Amino acid sequence: MQKTFTILFLCLATTAFAQKKPLDHSVYDTWENIASKQLSNNGLWAAYSIAQQEGDSKLTLNSFPGNTKITVARAGMLKFTADSKYAAFLIKPIYAETRLAKIKKKKADEMTKDSLGFVNLTTSAVTKVPRVKSFKIPEEGAALLAYQLDKPADTAKKARPATTPAEKKGDDEDFFADDEPAGSAAKQEGTDLILKNLLTGTERTFKYVNDYAFSKNGKQLVISCTGSKKDKTAPVGVFLLNTEKGTLKTLVKTKGNYKSFIFDDESEHLAFLGETSPEKQEIKDYDIYFNSLTLDTAQVLVENDIDGMPAKFAVSGDGRLNFSKDGNRLFFGIAPIKKAKDTTLVDFEHAKLDIWGYKDDYLQPMQLKNADRESKKSYMTTIDIYSSDPKIVPLTDVKLPDASLVNEGDAKFVLASTDYGNRIQSQWTGSSVRDYYLVDVKTGVRKKILEGFSGNAMASPLGNYVLYFDKKTSNWYTYNTITGKVTHLNAGLSVKFADEDNDVPDDPSSYGIAGWTEEDKSVLIYDKYDIWSFSPDGKSQPKNITNNFGRQNSITFRYQKLDPEARFISKKENAWLDAFKNITKENGFYRKKMGDDKSPELVVMAPFKYSDLVKAKDADRLLYDKASYVNSPNVYTSLDLKTETKLTNTNPQQANYNWGTAELVKWTTPRGFKSEGILYKPENFDPAKKYPMLVYFYEKLSDGLYSYQAPAPTPSRLAISFFVSNGYLVFAPDISYETGYPGKSAMEYINSGVESLKKNSWVDGTKIGIQGQSWGGYQVAYLITQTNMYAAAWAGAPVANMTSAYGGIRWESGMNRQFQYEKTQSRIGATLWEKPELYIENSPLFFLPKVNTPVAIMSNDADGAVPFYQGIEMFTGLKRLGKPAWLLNYNNEAHNLVQRQNRKDISIREQQFFDYYLKGAKAPAWMVSGIPATEKGKNWAFELTDEKP
Repeated sequence: MQKTFTILFLCLATTAFAQKKPLDHSVYDTWENIASKQLSNNGLWAAYSIAQQEGDSKLTLNSFPGNTKITVARAGMLKFTADSKYAAFLIKPIYAETRLAKIKKKKADEMTKDSLGFVNLTTSAVTKVPRVKSFKIPEEGAALLAYQLDKPADTAKKARPATTPAEKKGDDEDFFADDEPAGSAAKQEGTDLILKNLLTGTERTFKYVNDYAFSKNGKQLVISCTGSKKDKTAPVGVFLLNTEKGTLKTLVKTKGNYKSFIFDDESEHLAFLGETSPEKQEIKDYDIYFNSLTLDTAQVLVENDIDGMPAKFAVSGDGRLNFSKDGNRLFFGIAPIKKAKDTTLVDFEHAKLDIWGYKDDYLQPMQLKNADRESKKSYMTTIDIYSSDPKIVPLTDVKLPDASLVNEGDAKFVLASTDYGNRIQSQWTGSSVRDYYLVDVKTGVRKKILEGFSGNAMASPLGNYVLYFDKKTSNWYTYNTITGKVTHLNAGLSVKFADEDNDVPDDPSSYGIAGWTEEDKSVLIYDKYDIWSFSPDGKSQPKNITNNFGRQNSITFRYQKLDPEARFISKKENAWLDAFKNITKENGFYRKKMGDDKSPELVVMAPFKYSDLVKAKDADRLLYDKASYVNSPNVYTSLDLKTETKLTNTNPQQANYNWGTAELVKWTTPRGFKSEGILYKPENFDPAKKYPMLVYFYEKLSDGLYSYQAPAPTPSRLAISFFVSNGYLVFAPDISYETGYPGKSAMEYINSGVESLKKNSWVDGTKIGIQGQSWGGYQVAYLITQTNMYAAAWAGAPVANMTSAYGGIRWESGMNRQFQYEKTQSRIGATLWEKPELYIENSPLFFLPKVNTPVAIMSNDADGAVPFYQGIEMFTGLKRLGKPAWLLNYNNEAHNLVQRQNRKDISIREQQFFDYYLKGAKAPAWMVSGIPATEKGKNWAFELTDEKP
C-alpha cells in the first residue's frame, strides 16, 4: 500500500511539474517589483509599494504588532507625519484610463489627475481628495498636511471660498490686498491650497497659491499667491502663517514670481527669491528677500546694486539658497547678467552654424548639450545677515566655479575647486585635474591647497581637515585647515586602498570612506575588504577596526548609515556592516562596536541579495528586501536580522512557470588565469538531455549570482530568465583585460569558459550563441571574426571599427570618445597615432571576411554612446561579403532602448533569431525577406515561415 502511494505521489508530482509552462512575452506587464519602502518614526508602521512593470501599483501600510494592513491601489510617494499617527500619499489615475486618454489624444488639462490620500493610523480610516497636484508634511512637529489642488476639471466652475467664516479675522485685509504694479502678472494663476490639521480635522483654504513650504518644525507655512485677473480681491504676494496661532502676516504685497523658500534650521528665519519684472520682460531681475519671525514684513536683503556685487553680475533666479547652521549667514547664487534676445533680427536671414575652435575648453557638442545647464549656472556668494555694513562676498566665479559648504555653513571658509585651464585634456583623459582652494567667507580671500590634483577632495564634517585621495599615487592625505600641515595617512602600509582589480589603462580609484568619528577625531577608510581608522593628524597609528577579518575571510565590509542626518560615526555605535562573501557571492550583515578591538560578529549570511537597511528614526525596527535568482524580491522586517517577518509575496504567478537555477562555475584559462561565471539552468533541467546555450557577457557579472532576473522586455541585454525558462542554458563569464588587447582578453576568458562547460554531456556544443550589448556587443563582434565555435550571435550597439570610433562623439554627453581608448573601457592605452596596429588588431571590421556566424546587430540612430555608423560599418561590410546579417535600427532610440514598445519588439525578434539557429525553429518573415520601407508601420513580419533566411 505504501509503495502504491509513493508511486502515485511521484506521478502526481511529475504531472504537476510538467504543467509548468515556459515564460512568454505576455507576462511582462504585470510582473511586480518593490518600488519603495519606509518606516514611521516610532517603528510601528511600515509602508511599501509594489509596482507592476506596466499597470497599477499598490501601497500597503503594515502595523507592528498586530499586523494590521491598509492597502491603497495606485498609491505612492508616501510620507508619515512626525508623530507617526498619520500618513499621506498621492494616488495615480487608473493605468487603463490614462492609456485610453492618450489614445484619444486628450490634452493635458483633460487627463485624469492624481488624487491625495491620507490615513489615520489609529482608526485605519482612509480619506481621498481628487485632483491634487502636490502635498507637503512638516519634518517635525504637529500632524499637519498641506496640499495643492490641480486646476478644476471645469474651469468655468466657481472657485471655492478662500476661507471659512471663522478665518475672516485679523490679517485677512492684508491677505486679500491687491497692490500689483502695472504690467506685472504671474504667468499662470495659482490654485487652492488646503492646510489640514490631521489631529483636529480643521481645515483652512488659501486661493491662487503657486508655491508653499513648511518650516522644519511645522510652526510656519509660507505661501506665494499669484492673484487673479478676474478676481480683484484675490490674494497677491507672499504670506506667512503661524500654524499654531492661526495668525497670518503679509510679507510681500506685490505681484511677482516668488520661489525657493527656505527656513533656517531653527525655523526662525525665512529667505526666498523674488522678481516683480513686467511679464513680457525676458531677463528677470531677482532680489533675495529675508524675514525674521519678529518682523511683520519681508525685507529685500540682496539686490543687484548691493555693495560687493561684481560688475555685470546679478542675483541668479536659478541659484540655490542655504542658511548656515547657526542662521547668521545666507549663501546664494549670482550670475553674469544675460543678454536679451534681439527680437528685431529676422530668423531666416541669419546663418545657423557651430564653430569648433581648437582652444575651446569643451568641444561644441558638449557645449551644446550643456548649454541650458550653463545658462542657469550660478556662483556661490554669501552675506552676513546681521552685519552693520551689508555687503555680499562672492566665493566663486567663472574661473573658480565650484564650491561646497563646510560644517553646514558655519566654517570660516568654503572648499572651492576648479579645472579652469585644464579642461581640454578631458577629451582624451575623460576627466581633468583640479585646483582646490579654501575661500574665506568674510573676505573672499582664496588659499590654494592643491594644484593640478587628480582625485577627489572633501572637507571633514567640522572643517578641521580636507581629506583627499591622490589617484596617481593611490594614497590618502589630510590637509589641516588651521596649520596647513599635510599628513600621508596610509604611509608604510602594504595594503592597497585603491582598486586592486583595476584593469583599465588609468589610475585606480579609491574604495571610498565610511565617514568620520566625533569631533573629526578619525576618518574611517575602506580597503577592498576591511575598514581602517586613521588619525587625521597622523599622531596615532592606523588601525584596522575590522581586525583584517574581511581580508582573511574574503568578505567585503561596508558601513550601513542608518541615520541620514548623522554627521559622525560614534565609537559607541554597534554598527551594522553590509557583508559580501567574495568566494561564494553570498550577502549578509555583521555587527561591529566601532570603538572596541573585536572582530565583526556575524548576524546573517545567506544565498540572497539584500538591499540596504532602513531603520526607524526612534526605534530599532529594520526594513529591507532580499531576493535571489529563484526568489522574487520581497520586503521583510526585523529587530535584529536573526528573526524576520516577511511582509510581501510578490509574483506568486512565478510558481506556474518553468523558472531556473543559478550556480557559480570556475575554470582556468589557457594562460593560467583563474576565472568564474554564472551558469543558469532551467528548473526542469535534465542531465540526460542536451541543451542549447547562450553566452552573455560584459565585464564581470559573477557578483550578481543572487540577483533576481525579472522577466521584462529587454532594453538591449539578454533576457536571462526568459531564455532559461524556454529551455536554454545561459552562461555569464567574468572577463579580465590586458591593456592593448581587449579582444584577445575576451577570447581568452569567454571561449575557455565555454569550452569548460562543453565537457558536460548536457551542453550541445554545436548550438551555442553569444549575446552582448555595448561593450559586450563589441566583444561579440570581435569573437565571430576569430572563431567559428558559435552558431549565432547578437551584437547590440557594437563598435566595429576602433579607428573611426576613436574620434567620434558620445552624443548623449557631447564628449569625444578618445578617452575610452586611451584611459578606460576600450583599454588600448595609447593614442591612435602611437599604436595604430592595436586599433586595427582590435577592430572586427578588418577581419569580417573570416566571419561565418550569422549575426543580428542592433544599432540605433539616436544612440548617445556608440556612434550609429559603427553598426552600419559592420552590417554593410558583412552584406558586401554575403554574410548572413541583419541590422535593427530603432528610430529615435537611445543606446539602450527606452520606449517599452521597442523593448517588447526586440524581445520577440531576439527569441525568434536564437530559436531558429539554436533550436531549429521556423524562421520569422523579417529574417527571410525583411520589411520593405513601403510596409513600415504596417507589417512587423513576426510570422514564422517554412523558408530559410
